[in-house]
Amino acid sequence: MSEMTVKDFAAKVGRDVPRLLEQMKEAGLEHKSEGDAVSEEDKRKLLDYLTKSHGGNSGSGGKNRITLTRKTRSRINTGERGKSIEVQVRKKRTYVKREEEPAEDPKVEDTGPRQLVGDMAEAEARREAEEAEEAKRRAAEESARQAAEKAEAEKAEAEQVPQAEPEPEIPVPELDATGPAPEEAPAPPKEGRTEGRRAAVKKASGKPGKKGRGDRDDDRSDREERRRGGRKAKRAERRGSRRGGSQGGGKHGFQKPTQPIVREVSIPESISVADLADKMSIKANEVIKAMFTMGAAVTINQTIDQDTAAIVVEEMGHKPKLVKDDALETEVLEGISYEGDEITRSPVITVMGHVDHGKTSLLDYIRRAKVATGEAGGITQHIGAYHVEDDHGGATFLDTPGHAAFTAMRARGAKATDVVVLVVAADDGVMPQTIEAVEHSKAAEVPLIVAVNKIDKANADPDRVKSELSQHGVISEEWGGDTQFVHVSAHTGDGIEALLESIQLVSEVLELKAVPEAPGKGVVVESRLDKGRGPVATVLVQNGTLKKGDIVLAGLHYGRVRALTNELGKQVDEAGPAMPVEIQGLDGTPEAGDDFMVLDDDKKAREVANFRQGKYREVRLARQQKAKLENMFSQMGQEVAAKLNIVLKADVQGSLEAIKGALEELSTDEVQVSVVSSGVGGITGTDANLALASEAIVIGFNVRADAAAREIIEREGLELRYYSVIYQLIDEVKQAMSGMLEPEWKEEIVGVAEVRDVFRAPKIGAVAGCMVVEGNVHRHKKIRVLRENVVIYEGELESLRRYKDDVNEVRNGMECGIGVKNYNDVQVGDKIEVFDQVKVERTL
Repeated sequence: MSEMTVKDFAAKVGRDVPRLLEQMKEAGLEHKSEGDAVSEEDKRKLLDYLTKSHGGNSGSGGKNRITLTRKTRSRINTGERGKSIEVQVRKKRTYVKREEEPAEDPKVEDTGPRQLVGDMAEAEARREAEEAEEAKRRAAEESARQAAEKAEAEKAEAEQVPQAEPEPEIPVPELDATGPAPEEAPAPPKEGRTEGRRAAVKKASGKPGKKGRGDRDDDRSDREERRRGGRKAKRAERRGSRRGGSQGGGKHGFQKPTQPIVREVSIPESISVADLADKMSIKANEVIKAMFTMGAAVTINQTIDQDTAAIVVEEMGHKPKLVKDDALETEVLEGISYEGDEITRSPVITVMGHVDHGKTSLLDYIRRAKVATGEAGGITQHIGAYHVEDDHGGATFLDTPGHAAFTAMRARGAKATDVVVLVVAADDGVMPQTIEAVEHSKAAEVPLIVAVNKIDKANADPDRVKSELSQHGVISEEWGGDTQFVHVSAHTGDGIEALLESIQLVSEVLELKAVPEAPGKGVVVESRLDKGRGPVATVLVQNGTLKKGDIVLAGLHYGRVRALTNELGKQVDEAGPAMPVEIQGLDGTPEAGDDFMVLDDDKKAREVANFRQGKYREVRLARQQKAKLENMFSQMGQEVAAKLNIVLKADVQGSLEAIKGALEELSTDEVQVSVVSSGVGGITGTDANLALASEAIVIGFNVRADAAAREIIEREGLELRYYSVIYQLIDEVKQAMSGMLEPEWKEEIVGVAEVRDVFRAPKIGAVAGCMVVEGNVHRHKKIRVLRENVVIYEGELESLRRYKDDVNEVRNGMECGIGVKNYNDVQVGDKIEVFDQVKVERTL
């Protein structure tokens, strides 16, 4: 046999050359390279070294005791997604040979050092197990013969033997997961282990004989079952009981409920069948079946009311809990406390009156600022709020427009005010908008002060104003009424101080109070979309204090206040009661007249705003659907009305609402105005595309179109109109609607001819010899044949002759021959009436 090198030996035993050289060096061998020769003596020395390192010794005893150390790694899921734990288990096992037998020389050439030791141990254990199994079998046969003789006497004791548990002191070695299966190679028992187990079984069974084979098999199966159960329990404990914990034997701890589960089901004002089933944790078809048995056939997506849902829930064995849709909103608003020390606050005055009666000029004189110069056409287009400090304690004025289109804005202004100042021009008297202002103040139950303006004019007549207002229930104190009349002049300033004193007097009677320490609340006066600052809302604080950084809920929108700006354009940190300010930070432009309030929780403010937006969408869709149905039935059998579509953009919310309302009021049965889109801010490309799709005209009020919108409008030939005065906008829309009206056709009698004689012509038929008695008779116009002033035929002339010549016209007082087309029953005395239809354009 050729000499083996280190490289060959490493390949034989399945080891790396460097590792084998390292082990040989530790064993005291002087091999340094893979080409060195390995002798049989070298192999024996290496095996002795490895045996010692595994718990043996170099002598004969080392062959009877072998210790193996094994290390295993595994990964365990923690139950969370993508997370696991690496577990390392180290096990040390010692094999002992109890009988001294001559050992054969190990075949070092066939196995590696570490594998050799393990294979020897496993082979030894397998051989001992086979010998032990044979001994057990022989003992079982002997025991079976003895048991057959005493079967009846010892039957009760034999039944207890399988239930007896072995002594806990008897250890059962745990096998490595990588080793052989327990049935194939059980670990060799320690010395005395077999005798101790037999003694324990004898003690439990109460008989001196050996165990039967069946009893030992049961005992072994019990041990294996306990071992498996223990391993499963340990694994379940390491995994954190991902399935709710393991009990003995690895069984789950869930049990089927013995009693029905009764749930408390929250029911809103309306709910679908599918949602109701989900709240009760049952299938939707069960709810449908239950309702069918109750006499109601529904579908899975059908919406039912709160009362019906409550009956269904009770029928299904649960407890209904009725919840209002606005429960969250009510809870949030009722949770705000406005209690605290009250102080006297400044009054809020709304200035009302007819167009050009001097409202803004009067306010200008009071606050020494020219507001009217910045208004197009001298008409106030927006609600403006101004705080004025004077010797009388200060006041906040709301200047509302006087144009008829701003009726709704004036109504909101009256709701937010304490005192109404009605401005009436002494030279003009009471006008329609003046009467509307009186009605608004009465509806809001607000005190009224009449400021008779323009008394400096030569044709001023204050008594006329008093007389006309008295017809509408506004009676002066001088005439025995309760309304103060103050004569003022916004031009010269006469009577201004008297007006302020009257306002202060009325405010003292009202005893206006507020709590500055409370959270701020009030009303939105105006809102607009600023290109640089975003949504900007002008608000009037009615109670509490509004501070920078507060969370504000205003109508359908909410946000955190980023900045506060007063009427002078200065940044302030807070605004107290009766103070108007502009706020930034909302997520949209609220409607003018919406209430605003300060909340503590941003999440609750968002929830309430989302709820309000959802309700608003539902109401709007329901209104649209109702209008569609109403139009469908009303238009049955009728011609479809013309429609003028408009895309409207304005600078502020108040003007937008006023224009939109005024335009929609222009609609008639024949021509309807439809504002397909409206918003605050400039005209964008989206607005232009919408106008193109809906065949609408684009109207901008104090706003302009951006570059993208202008490109689309020019390319597609859309109509774009800019306005800065509302009544001009309304007048031009009226003209456009007038052009869409169907024209009227008016009949004009051109001439009348009287039949004096009737002739018969072979080719023409009856020819009437006539005298033109009125107007002129034309050949190409329509005629009527009248007999005793009753129309008996309507048609056309076939021929018109004077003597033998065909003519187109015969004047009054001349004779002619007339042939009526398709009519031969002309008689003497009939009259032939020639008429023409004239197109008459209609206007609104």
